[in-house]
Amino acid sequence: MDEAAVRDRLRTVEDPELGDDIVSLGLVNDISVDGEQVDIDLALGAPYSPTESDIAGEIRELFLEEGVDPELSASIPDRDDFEGEDQVLPNVKNVIAVASGKGGVGKSTVAVNLAAGLSQLGAHVGLFDADVYGPNVPRMVDADEPPMATEDETLVPPEKYGVKLMSMAFLTGEDDPVIWRGPMVHKVITQLTEDVEWGHLDYLVIDLPPGTGDTQLTMLQTMPVTGAVIVTTPQDVALDDARKGLEMFAKHDTVVLGIAENMSTFACPDCGGEHDIFGSGGGREFADEHEMPFLGSIPLDPVVREGGDGGKPTVLEDESATGDAFRTITENVANNTGIVHRRGVSQTRRNEAVSTDQ
Repeated sequence: MDEAAVRDRLRTVEDPELGDDIVSLGLVNDISVDGEQVDIDLALGAPYSPTESDIAGEIRELFLEEGVDPELSASIPDRDDFEGEDQVLPNVKNVIAVASGKGGVGKSTVAVNLAAGLSQLGAHVGLFDADVYGPNVPRMVDADEPPMATEDETLVPPEKYGVKLMSMAFLTGEDDPVIWRGPMVHKVITQLTEDVEWGHLDYLVIDLPPGTGDTQLTMLQTMPVTGAVIVTTPQDVALDDARKGLEMFAKHDTVVLGIAENMSTFACPDCGGEHDIFGSGGGREFADEHEMPFLGSIPLDPVVREGGDGGKPTVLEDESATGDAFRTITENVANNTGIVHRRGVSQTRRNEAVSTDQ
């Protein structure tokens, strides 16, 4: 089997989300054939996303039928043309910002469960609690171990549920209020990202504070954010504020990976009925209106509150419908992250091909 034969076989593998075969889309970076050894490097950028795992599995199965066990690797060439990227988080493949237009919609709950869910899939994950005024991620994962300092005065983040953690809560007293102006926020956000030994991560999930203030602007201006998740409840007042978040990301050319609706239907354990306490379907309608992906709905469930207070993310509960809802959102975020990368690579290579032909 030579390189041409390998490429011909790869033309039978379709990307279900981009709607063409992976060779035509330009998603094959390199092919190397040395005797019986076949190495294939693919432009896949969302580790452990179900879609990209399926693409890799289909390729492996295709070649195993030919008696060849291919060595597969994945890389995104020129990942982002982001100023200063070689200094900011160079070992982090994907930075996912979790945001909301207003407080009280469960944004931190979604961020914690997203990080734990990605780790459960097998990814290397970090979680940065960037809500400097009200950091509560450590409580939600029952983490009270502070970060360790190295001789170079960098911080080694503690881990919980396979997730590396960093939060302002580790560096202040438990009941101390944080009262800072914009420049101080900028400085601490920079230190808590650049001066942390994150290591090699597939995903760094950032729990942003609610609103569209200094912290959000600092993150978008200084970090290579892959995409954002906007959290809302079904009610109109939350959706009005979600629009502000959408506009903020649009102004900074940040891709929105999708809309997550929290606190949807409440299933009453006593009467057996379902109650739309905060309305119904608002998140999906908002996503449709703005042509954004809808990531899924999370029911209003006491289990979520218990998990947050007790420090165990609900996504880790196998026998739980609410856990399933968080797992669905996690998989959709990973899949949409992959679409962003693959679509970018495909468009770039098709543009290059057109330029070459002219």
